[in-house]
Formats: sequence, C-alpha cells, structure tokens
Amino acid sequence: MSPHTTSPQPLDTWSPDRTHWLELPAHRSSVSLARRSMDARLTAWRLPGELCADAVLLVSELATNAVRHALGTRFLCGVGLVGVGCLRLEVHDQDRSGRVLPRCEPGPDDEGGRGLLLVEQLAQSWGVDRSRLTGGNAVWVTLTA
Repeated sequence: MSPHTTSPQPLDTWSPDRTHWLELPAHRSSVSLARRSMDARLTAWRLPGELCADAVLLVSELATNAVRHALGTRFLCGVGLVGVGCLRLEVHDQDRSGRVLPRCEPGPDDEGGRGLLLVEQLAQSWGVDRSRLTGGNAVWVTLTA
C-alpha cells in the first residue's frame, strides 16, 4: 500500500482510556522502551494478538527511523483506539529540516532498510504529515484486526 497524502483524524493528545503517548530521547535504547510500553498498553486493551504484534513491530520500525534519520533530541510515540478493532499509531520527530529520505531498496545482505516495506505490507493505510505536536514529521499508520 502506498502512503496517503492526507491523514485521517490525528490521535487525541489526552484521552487515557483510548490513547497512550510516550515521549522518549532519540537514542537507540528508546526503541525497546517504546516497544515494551506499546505492548503493555495494547495487552491491557485486550486486543487480538496478531494486531498487537503488528502494532508493536511497526512502532519499533518507526521509532528506529526517528532515532536514526531525524534531526532532534526527542520523539513521541502514540497509539489509539480509533474504532472497533482499529488502531492508529503515530511517531513524531523533531526534524524541521523538510528533507525527505530517499526510498531505500535493501539488498539481501543488508541489515536495515526494510522498515517502510513492513509498514506498506501490514498497515491498512499510512502517511507522513507535519507534526502539530513537535513541528517535525508525524508518521501515522492505521491497523485493523
């Protein structure tokens, strides 16, 4: 699935029963924190196992991109219930440069470069917007059970 140019309604910034936000430093160790925190929240919401696994994988990939490629010291991860069996994930960075990373075509021996390929395969829809929270990029994904 290709990225959409317009985002559905962004996540609420405060609705603890339906959304979960996490602010982390832009360090490699933060990716595992984001993964564990999202897994705990999704498990508490009692969502189907496959949906939780896909969401945790995509949060991990998007958080990794925010740490590796964005200019900034912090990033935000958000997840929200936006319908029955439907999740929206968001990762916001602080990169205000406006640069767009080129599409990566990883080789069979490359250790990285497959994150957005996973997003395309697993997401119902996804895209990139300007973040209303950080001024950087907001990558969003919708997943359904």
